[in-house]
Amino acid sequence: MSISLWLDRSDKKVITKDIVIIGGGIAGMSAAYWLQKEDPTLDIALVEKNELGFGATGRNAGFITCGSVEHFNRLVGKHGEKEALDIWKFSEDNLKFLREEIIQDSGEGILFEQKGSFSLASTDNEFAELKESASLMDRLGINVETVEENEIESRLGGAGFVGGIKYKEDASVHPIKMLHKIKDRIEQSNSKVQFMENAEVFAIESVNGNKLVKTNKVYIEAPMVVFATNGYSPLLEDFFEDKIFPTRGQILATEPVPRFMEGPCYANFVLDYFRQLPTGEMVIGGFRQLQKDVEKGYSDETSDSIQEALEKFLHDHVPPVRKAKITHRWSGIMGFSVDGQPMVGALPTDPQLYFLGGFTAHGLGLAFHSGKVLADSLFERPIPEFITAKRFQ
Repeated sequence: MSISLWLDRSDKKVITKDIVIIGGGIAGMSAAYWLQKEDPTLDIALVEKNELGFGATGRNAGFITCGSVEHFNRLVGKHGEKEALDIWKFSEDNLKFLREEIIQDSGEGILFEQKGSFSLASTDNEFAELKESASLMDRLGINVETVEENEIESRLGGAGFVGGIKYKEDASVHPIKMLHKIKDRIEQSNSKVQFMENAEVFAIESVNGNKLVKTNKVYIEAPMVVFATNGYSPLLEDFFEDKIFPTRGQILATEPVPRFMEGPCYANFVLDYFRQLPTGEMVIGGFRQLQKDVEKGYSDETSDSIQEALEKFLHDHVPPVRKAKITHRWSGIMGFSVDGQPMVGALPTDPQLYFLGGFTAHGLGLAFHSGKVLADSLFERPIPEFITAKRFQ
């Protein structure tokens, strides 16, 4: 994040706001939504260095899934049953809030489907672990189903899997259309939220007891700033350098084929993922484990090795799309947190700087609820311990 002297077109013009939100993806838009709903008189500027959703929000696979990047039994092993269930319920509430507040009756227009998602195993060992997770989840009241090998072919068109489980409440969506639906809801509420696209932040300074956010278009003075920059957060604030790590994810998409999949799928211990859109296209991503070192950082180019692995996976495991033409290849930068859970709060060194991020490949499944938690935090209501940034103090 840098702006040259020649690209600074702000002419030092300063405007004043109550809050500046940096980042125009699902995190920033969610924060804006809940803050304006809490207090419609708040004068908020949401600034985005490109167009809205240009980062990870517009580059993911559109899964709105519950839980975290790990199988539930591992989540329990790490956090204990109570907190693991709280983490799961937090993401369930994320989807509930999206349906109630944003999606409502417009699901078809944003390609929203709530058909559940599957975790598939290619080995007996992984299937045993998935069944262990399913038994544990069922005992704790999570809606889950065990799926046998023959069902994977008939319900998902999949080949080479020995079994799996289905999380029955999960969903999928067109992420950019949903982002703009949130924006529409904000604008329909007649709130004072100003969206500034193609406005890159290159400095934040203290002035007159406030913060001066410098962008290439305008300088904004406000008493409070919210970082909603997820994987890019360390570029703006050193506090995040050992807490949020930029991680590249790669995806490809095919031309439409007749519908054959019941719902989105994860495979290989949740490292790979694929889904068929309601319009027929197949989207598949993952395989960052093939070049872990290269997949860290801010480069958003695709690589031959991972793209070839994605193609091979489709050929070997999803026969109905073997002959489908590949139409798009892309990548995006996600923000992986140091402990796998999102973080919301204020910088311990500066109570005027708030943030939400670290969604660890589950931005659509966590960010909308995290935006509500940010508003709760600002208005001094208690927030879950597993998400509060105070856990790092």
